Parts: sequence; C-alpha cells; structure tokens
Amino acid sequence: MADDVKRTPGGGQARTRLARRAVIDAARSLFLEQGYASTTIAAISQLAEVPEPTVYRLFSSKLGILKDLLDVTIAGDDEPVAVPERPNVAALLDEPDTRRVLAGLAAVTTQINLRTNDLYNMLSRAADSDTGAAVLVGTLREQRQRGQGEIVRNLHRRHRLRAGLSARDAADIVHALMSPEVYRLLVTDRGWTADRYGQWMADTLAQQLL
Repeated sequence: MADDVKRTPGGGQARTRLARRAVIDAARSLFLEQGYASTTIAAISQLAEVPEPTVYRLFSSKLGILKDLLDVTIAGDDEPVAVPERPNVAALLDEPDTRRVLAGLAAVTTQINLRTNDLYNMLSRAADSDTGAAVLVGTLREQRQRGQGEIVRNLHRRHRLRAGLSARDAADIVHALMSPEVYRLLVTDRGWTADRYGQWMADTLAQQLL
C-alpha cells in the first residue's frame, strides 16, 4: 500500500493523513490505558510506528496530540469540518418542528458523549495536575456553550421557548442537562443505555424549555 501511495497524485497528503491516524489511534490506547501524564511521545511513536520527529512535526506536542484526538472523537471522523457546520447539526437551525430540534440536539449529544465518555474522564483526571489539560477542558466547555447557545437563541428568536424563560436561563438549563458529567452519571454510574439517555434528554429538554 505504501508504494501505491507514493505513485498516486497527492500521495504525500495521503501518507500524512495515515500517519496522523496512526498517532491518534496509538495515543487513544495509551492515554486510556496509562493516563495522560504517564504517556510519552516516545511510547506513542513506537506504538504508532511513526518516527518521533514526524510526530512532533504533525502535532508539536503531547497536548497537540490530545487536542486532535478529542477533535476526531467528538466529530466521529478526521474530516476538517467543525461539528456545528455538519449537515445533521446545521439542519437543526432550519427545522420548523421545535420538538424535532430538541430530539436532534439530544441525539447529536448522545452520540458525542458515547464516543468521548472514556476519553473525557481521562482528560478530567489529567486536568487536576496538568495545566494544559485543564485549559483544554475549559475550551471544550466553551465550545459546547457556543453550540448549544446558538440553537437556544434560535428558538428564542422564533418565540418557541415557554413564557417567562429567557434565552440565558434556557442556555443554562441545556448546558447543565447535556454535560458530560450527567451522561457519565446516568450511563456509566447508573447503567442506563445510550438510547435511554437520549430519549430522556429529548423529553426533559422539551419539558424544561417548551
């Protein structure tokens, strides 16, 4: 396969993408097995079979690897399209049925939490002692707030929220209910299935907001 890549136009880009995937996959395994602090770039390089200089060139640092790993895990793939710009998310802003909007938001969040639960737990533990990881936790929280807030403001502009509920209070409710911590509490600690969590989320959002 390597020879085919070399002979194909854009082969350099293809090799780079394969190397990035290998490093990200190796980092995922090691971070979850050993923890962020105990994992070295040397170990990631060895498991990925990608030379250390290449790892540094692609990601700059271990924190850079973690950032890319989270981006890929949240999105579900390594396509360079932000989650809010993906068709299934962007379509929620144009959906006329408010309950469908909330059900769609719950479904997207359920899938993200399903993919990121173990990794987010590891990141939260790392944030207790690593400044870079702590900053990354804050960045992820801000990204969630922005995405959720855009949908809530859209509902507010269309007068779909219940009487007396401000856009700010609605955004706070959404942010609390859809947090990774609530997913972990119900699915990991209490043994709910992801489907049950998603249905509960859709129903609870409708009860609280509409």
